[in-house]
Amino acid sequence: MSEDVLISVEGKVGRIRLNRPKAIHALNTDMCAAILDALTAWRSDTAIEAVMIDHAEGRGFCAGGDIRMLATSGADDGAAARDFFRVEYQMNHALFTCAKPIVAFMDGITMGGGVGLSQPARYRVATENTKFAMPETGIGLFPDVGGGWYLSRLPGRIGQYLAVTGHRLDGAECVALGLATHYLAADRLDDAKARILADPQAIEAVLTDLATPTPEAGILALRDAIDRLFASDRLEDIIAALEADPGEWAMQQRADIAGKSPQSMKVSLKLLLDGATMPTFEDEMRQEYAVATRVVQRHDFIEGVRALIIDKDNHPRWDPATPDGVSDHLIDQIFAPLPEDAAWNPA
Repeated sequence: MSEDVLISVEGKVGRIRLNRPKAIHALNTDMCAAILDALTAWRSDTAIEAVMIDHAEGRGFCAGGDIRMLATSGADDGAAARDFFRVEYQMNHALFTCAKPIVAFMDGITMGGGVGLSQPARYRVATENTKFAMPETGIGLFPDVGGGWYLSRLPGRIGQYLAVTGHRLDGAECVALGLATHYLAADRLDDAKARILADPQAIEAVLTDLATPTPEAGILALRDAIDRLFASDRLEDIIAALEADPGEWAMQQRADIAGKSPQSMKVSLKLLLDGATMPTFEDEMRQEYAVATRVVQRHDFIEGVRALIIDKDNHPRWDPATPDGVSDHLIDQIFAPLPEDAAWNPA
């Protein structure tokens, strides 16, 4: 059992507590495997009535995955990266298909892998500390862990906007968009958890009773601009629309996009386009695994991690450097199904 995640049964609740505070609880392979094993054991355990996911200490719920390990593996043979994605996506799928109610507390940073942990839950609790994002285009990756499924189902073109830009949402915005089901003040979380542990059948009532009025969601005021400027599934069209708009907000988005990986932005748009009509979540994870195993070994991911996480010079040299350099043929290659003997399958 990994010490980076604390697995226990308290009363009738299976409890998962992320416990890697120095890395803001970023997931590694052992953590995903431990969570998957617990979910598998609890599936048929009639004594377990609900599952609770939170973090044990420190700031943030979960900042993502073990990016350094993935980049190191990607620069080599990619085997460790493939193993991580396989187990993480099996965990994501087990959460998505869990018949028992899951409550996830998205207190603090909830990014990347943290999104994959929280979004399958029936109850998703945001607070004034919540910072929700899928910022992967900034490091040459893409919004995985089901991002193609979840983001493509947001109102209008907000999902595409979030996927391309990596924009951060606060707790109120998460509630407004359906990414969170309840908004609680952070100082009420301990009370909420204690009451749920005492009576897991009353999760809905507990969260409703302790909820505080949700602040105004700022992103809703941008809905018209987002739907208009991010209307296309072609990155070139989005950039052209932003460049043609003289407004300050559009100019800021254009500046932000200029620093992202062109390959990753195109991969992200394709992922959401496909995800909107994906038959099942299992199909979504199978496709994301094929994409992830290829992207993790391509130049942009290794370079993005170098520039933003290792050297921290914040000047990644993307290749291709421009959107028109990322051909449709390249995207098709990245999205091609894997051979059956290498494809992802649920646990």
